[in-house]
Amino acid sequence: MTAATGRERFVVHLTVAADDLPAARLLAGAIGRSLAFLPELVLGETTVSEEGGSEPQHQVFCDRRLGGRRRCVRRVGHQGGCTS
Repeated sequence: MTAATGRERFVVHLTVAADDLPAARLLAGAIGRSLAFLPELVLGETTVSEEGGSEPQHQVFCDRRLGGRRRCVRRVGHQGGCTS
């Protein structure tokens, strides 16, 4: 249970086919943004990994804290400033 929400947390794994890691990150980002209206979604913690193993997990979004409860939703390793 998290202190912030008072709710248990679970991870949902959705398997997709992608040609390589950049394509998998791009697809995960698109899926995450399309579901961002769901308050249960923790967009900044979106990761991808190869099929058959959960390690290593590659982060999709920057997720830098911006003040308050806001976090950066730009791609990991982006150029320029962060945005929420």
